[in-house]
Amino acid sequence: MTRKPKISSRDHHPSARSLDADEKLLWQQVTDTIKPIPKHQIKNNRAPLINKDQPINVKLRPIYELPRHGADTEPKPYTHGGAPGLDKRTQLRLRRGQVKIESRVDLHGMTQIEAHHALIRFIESAYLNGRRSVLVITGKGLRPDGGVGVLRGAVPRWLNEAPLRNWVRAFDYASRRDGGEGALYVLVRRRK
Repeated sequence: MTRKPKISSRDHHPSARSLDADEKLLWQQVTDTIKPIPKHQIKNNRAPLINKDQPINVKLRPIYELPRHGADTEPKPYTHGGAPGLDKRTQLRLRRGQVKIESRVDLHGMTQIEAHHALIRFIESAYLNGRRSVLVITGKGLRPDGGVGVLRGAVPRWLNEAPLRNWVRAFDYASRRDGGEGALYVLVRRRK
């Protein structure tokens, strides 16, 4: 069994080398001119010690906070065509389908879990890539008993929940040419 040779700290750096005679002489001349600073001129830059018996008041602030509406801490939920702080002109353009669709996702044929994960990935990607208006196709899901499809009812709820709520500015049913009540225009927040 062979032993590995000891490696000095100088061997770790590929350009490490020893000083030649001229360099040693020069270094000696430089170090001979150094004078220590008198102790009375040295300032103590240390922070004062904390008294362990005295409580420390530290106020932490959250990294991201949703805007508060009224006295309650729960933000007002978005509804089709209505979002707190959304101006009327934007609401009208959204309702009429006058927004440029920059990206779309079709959730047809997916289970709720698959659709939820796909929606989160899609909206997050739109947010990160600076896409402002997207189309989410849920399908109308009209049933003989008058009920609506699961995804058509679930997607607006998901858009009001974390993490999607952090990325979504507003949503509304799409115009007839883009899918009507089986699709949603979603306005995505600007990235900060």
